[in-house]
Amino acid sequence: MKMNREKVQIFDTTLRDGEQVPGCKLDTKQKLVIANRLDEMGVDIIEAGFPVSSPGDFLSVSEISKIVKNATVCGLTRAVKNDIDVAADALSYAKKPRIHTGIGTSDSHVMHKLNTTREDVIERAKAAVAHAKSYVEDVEFYAEDAGRTDNEFLARVCEEVIKSGATVLNIPDTTGYCLPEEYGAKIKYLKENVKGIENVILSCHCHNDLGMATANSISGAINGARQIECTINGIGERAGNTALEEVVMIFKQHPYLNLDTNINTRQLNEMSRLVSESMGMIVQPNKAIVGANAFAHSSGIHQDGVIKNRATYEIMDPLDVGVNESSIILTARSGRAALAYRAKKVGYELTKVQLDIVYQEFLKFADIKKEVVDTDIHQIIAACKIESELARN
Repeated sequence: MKMNREKVQIFDTTLRDGEQVPGCKLDTKQKLVIANRLDEMGVDIIEAGFPVSSPGDFLSVSEISKIVKNATVCGLTRAVKNDIDVAADALSYAKKPRIHTGIGTSDSHVMHKLNTTREDVIERAKAAVAHAKSYVEDVEFYAEDAGRTDNEFLARVCEEVIKSGATVLNIPDTTGYCLPEEYGAKIKYLKENVKGIENVILSCHCHNDLGMATANSISGAINGARQIECTINGIGERAGNTALEEVVMIFKQHPYLNLDTNINTRQLNEMSRLVSESMGMIVQPNKAIVGANAFAHSSGIHQDGVIKNRATYEIMDPLDVGVNESSIILTARSGRAALAYRAKKVGYELTKVQLDIVYQEFLKFADIKKEVVDTDIHQIIAACKIESELARN
């Protein structure tokens, strides 16, 4: 029985926040390919760029707006009238346009970055949202550095921008400082203390400076947020953003949370590769879900378990994320089960006695080589001089 699961919107900012990585600039053509694939994969909102920042960004947002069929296309702005005018212009072709505007709300931002007062910040926030609303129905407001903003003031800002027409409230942990419990409590506080909150969507935008972006986003969703802002492979400034593939698979693996997304997870692996290759950003091999080793087993005990029943050490079916099968990597730590499994794949059915002989030879090879590949298996068998007894399949 499938319970009625609530939708969490996936807001992908690979093309905006993800692209703010030194040396990872994409041209408009590359952005169009990625945007099209994100749209096909089921992303709900694509943040296409920051139109006022450069003519190239303006062009990308405008061109992406023309090709996206299902997703909302979003443009980022500051709480500045001209930014909003330019974004509205760039989004003029979008079927579903959204303007994303906002301002810093933490004391650090109010006093040191903006050199102003809390009251002035509220006025600027309201004016920006109202101006964006004059162009589009869908307006997202971000309270920059919300992670370090005290909850009472944050709630006041939220209440005021809802009155001005905001449809989505983005609560970013801009510096990646929050702990999951603290971030979840912040979302819960807003859910319980902001008038009109039931008519808008709360959004999580977390950074990974302390490795907690995904945990914080999940905690936010458990406490009532219904949009998560993320990037493919978790790319982004400094230590990166929340990884899209991680949050999507967490909801899939934990159905009792009753939260779901529109993402076709079978496209995750290919999407990861496309972004990695376009940006020249290598995905760390041990990266969750999409890393090269995410479904690789080299320890003998684990290998034996996975060969007998995949679920012993794998909580996900590799096919669910677009990986063909788990890899059983042969190393000096592999056991007989893995060797027999891989030998069988290249055509050798070994008896128990033969396996013992071949395994000793295999260990000599494995001690010299980091990984034993299929061609080595033929050599190992040849060295054992037992081919005459072996019926090749």
